[in-house]
Amino acid sequence: MKNLYALFFLFIVLLTSCSPKSEKSASLKTPWVLVFYKTEGYYHKSIPAGKAAIQKLGRENGFKVDTTKNADVFLSDSLKKYKAVLFLSTTQDVMTSAQQSAFEQFIKAGGGFVGVHAATDTEFNWPWYNQLVGAYFESHPKVQNATIQVLDKSHPSTSFLPDRWEREDEWYNFKNINPNVKVLATLDETTYKGGKNGANHPIAWYHAFDGGKAFYTAGGHTIESFQEPLFLRHLLGGIQYVLQD
Repeated sequence: MKNLYALFFLFIVLLTSCSPKSEKSASLKTPWVLVFYKTEGYYHKSIPAGKAAIQKLGRENGFKVDTTKNADVFLSDSLKKYKAVLFLSTTQDVMTSAQQSAFEQFIKAGGGFVGVHAATDTEFNWPWYNQLVGAYFESHPKVQNATIQVLDKSHPSTSFLPDRWEREDEWYNFKNINPNVKVLATLDETTYKGGKNGANHPIAWYHAFDGGKAFYTAGGHTIESFQEPLFLRHLLGGIQYVLQD
């Protein structure tokens, strides 16, 4: 009889430990990232590769990923699920004024933002977004090799990078640069053709903004970008930065 009671007690303990409540508690500890890739202008062929790469980064590094091009998700109730939103080469006007307002409230409540490549080619008539993303796209030359000068290695997106990082991509020139962003890396315009920002040509940055945190990297035009170990680690570090409390 004692053995029967012991087995029954063990069964109850196991049942409790596997209950939906425990699973829900564990799920709440795992941050969710929303990858948003709506385009109203140029569509980057690297977007599918980018989505797949970010989903893989999530599986391997403890965060979950949803992807959508439907801006209707930008409602206050829907955004509560997410710790961060990543704009993956979005272009032009992708939100209504109501959706913009919901996203502003998300950031003000402590949400994170990551911008990749054409995230700066987005929402040119929304000054708040300009400050959040950090700059607007102005132009670009052809895809080519260039050297990135890594200035700040105290950040998780750059701590492992060489001082001079050579890679191929489509190198953006910027306008309306927010002077308050903390620049992580600049382009050496002497190493390629078509640069227009001069000696101070930021290419990756971060900052605290309006209650939340933001990270931007201009890389990611090419499909190959999302197969590069260093670029993926750079992107992962940016995501991890905005997910940190």
